[in-house]
Amino acid sequence: MGLFVEIRSYNLKPGTRREFHRLFVEEPLPMLNRWKVDVVRYGASPHNEDSYYLIRAHASLEDREQSQGAFYGSDEWRQGPREPLLAMIDNYTSIVIEMEKSTVDALRQ
Repeated sequence: MGLFVEIRSYNLKPGTRREFHRLFVEEPLPMLNRWKVDVVRYGASPHNEDSYYLIRAHASLEDREQSQGAFYGSDEWRQGPREPLLAMIDNYTSIVIEMEKSTVDALRQ
């Protein structure tokens, strides 16, 4: 059985990637772990100095929708690091693909 893998690519405002990474690792990443979100991998994209990525895995599309709705709708996110992070993002895009668990595990950090 496969997992639904979301690859989110962020285009950051010039010169903000280092601070974005620091903030992500210190606040949202621990929050995502507390919310039991399966963060597969994250970090600076090597192709562009203003790009960053986040890869998450979900058991189903419904699980993805429920998980993200709960997390992004939470007071912890909205009253926490949301605004500082959003201020560093020009735009982002997400794609979702289905992958075998072994492939997902090979992507893990």
